[in-house]
Amino acid sequence: MTIQIHSSLQSLYEQDYQLWLESTIEQLRQGEFSSVDWKNLIEELETVGRSDKRAIKSLLTRLFEHSLKLAYWETERAYNANKWKSEITTFRVQIKELLKDSPSLKPYLIEVFNESYQNAREIMSRLISCKIEYFPDQSIASVEQVLDNNWFPLID
Repeated sequence: MTIQIHSSLQSLYEQDYQLWLESTIEQLRQGEFSSVDWKNLIEELETVGRSDKRAIKSLLTRLFEHSLKLAYWETERAYNANKWKSEITTFRVQIKELLKDSPSLKPYLIEVFNESYQNAREIMSRLISCKIEYFPDQSIASVEQVLDNNWFPLID
């Protein structure tokens, strides 16, 4: 019987993810632990954690890209500055929402801070066809500035 239930849940996971999720939640609420598809539940929980980390890193990289645009892409600045500031604000809000939901991600933000900045430098060097050395080696912002609603790179 247990093998049949497990097989049925595995099949449900593969055929209708949302129904599998709802069924799993209900089983947990009802204390029907022997019926839970533990293998896929654990896999899903691991995926959620990785997804939030990927989101933090991606948002931080995008925030740096737009900060570099604002600070260094002079030929486009007059036309795009407000849009870039808006994008910086959007990425900042999304990062803060992730950190509000999972404060334990803050050390990860710090861990990937420099790597995200370096990735943004590389992306920007290709975008505006310049050498990566055009942008400072060290981040143009601190963690505090990145999270500060009022901070934007200085414009000459």
